[in-house]
Amino acid sequence: MDIETLTKSFEGYHDEVTGLAGTIDELKAALEGERAERESLEARINRSGIGEGQKESAEPEHKALAKFIRSGDETELKSLSVGSDPDGGYTVLPVMSGSLTQRLYDQSPMRRICRVEQIEAGDAFEELDDRDEPDATWVGESSGRPATDTPNLGKWRVPVEEIYALQPVTQRLLDDTARDLGGWIEGKIADKFGRTEGTAFVSGDGVLKPRGILAYDTTTDDDFTRAAGKIQYAPTGNASGFPASNPADILRTLMWALRGPYRSDAVWQMNSNTASSIDKFKNSQGDYIWRDGMTAGVPPSLLGYPVEINEDMPDLGADAYPIAFGNFTLGYCIVEKPGMKLLRDPYSAKPNVLFYAYRRVGGGLANDDAIKLLKCATS
Repeated sequence: MDIETLTKSFEGYHDEVTGLAGTIDELKAALEGERAERESLEARINRSGIGEGQKESAEPEHKALAKFIRSGDETELKSLSVGSDPDGGYTVLPVMSGSLTQRLYDQSPMRRICRVEQIEAGDAFEELDDRDEPDATWVGESSGRPATDTPNLGKWRVPVEEIYALQPVTQRLLDDTARDLGGWIEGKIADKFGRTEGTAFVSGDGVLKPRGILAYDTTTDDDFTRAAGKIQYAPTGNASGFPASNPADILRTLMWALRGPYRSDAVWQMNSNTASSIDKFKNSQGDYIWRDGMTAGVPPSLLGYPVEINEDMPDLGADAYPIAFGNFTLGYCIVEKPGMKLLRDPYSAKPNVLFYAYRRVGGGLANDDAIKLLKCATS
């Protein structure tokens, strides 16, 4: 064989080898593409929390998707279904909302309508109580002037109690969550503190908590005959609710039981159920005595005085006190040390982070003349 023939044969072999190398490169690229798609799918499955056994059950899905990606063949892909996890459902991931649906709670109006005192030191707040008056008498021109009785002073005291919450959260959860979980917990604690103390301002028994307006002794005696520390009430005349006839009259009785100096800034307090009953009351001319607020944010009025809806007030029922009427700025005092103290402790209970929060607050009656109660009772 001459040199020219050998040269042509070599060139032919070279072209074949070059073509084969190109084919091998194309196969490698195709395999690399399939591997990348498979890894991407496995990463998505891992993020959705699917276990190893579930990965194996998704193998047909991998093959179908890979075949479709390489060739566009939909033969196997058509059998995939969102309703079946192994047949494609695993790849359909939910979208996590950036918002958070929260239950809304009723907030007490007590802090808004009562007197609030802040103290920096000490464990209680005290104030002198001027309930008495001097004696005075008429005399003639030459009559003697003996000493008259002098007024006495009293004192009331509100201790500052403590409310706390301790919430453990694992450090891993704090690290891995996409939300500010710590801030969310702090907000929830603050909200719960506010609602818990609001309940105590109405019905707390005063044992390691504020003493509420409904926890004091009551009597039908008026301001000048009643013992200090007791609240006057007006009975409805019905053992478990309002009287059947002229039910609005008892509300007028309660209103006039509060003397003039206190009525100028007086408000009603009742819950929604009681308000729903009174909303239907009419006067002798057939007009409703309840008046809705004329603009947004303005409370309704009853007999000319604002109504504060306080869901901590009890429903109508035997021996219940469903309505309070009075000047609560003068009548009830809330005492607090400013702010909610929060400690974030990652050391004491590993692997948990402890969110410890506490607040110092108290409440008590300041002037029993300034508040009147309605009682469901015959006397």
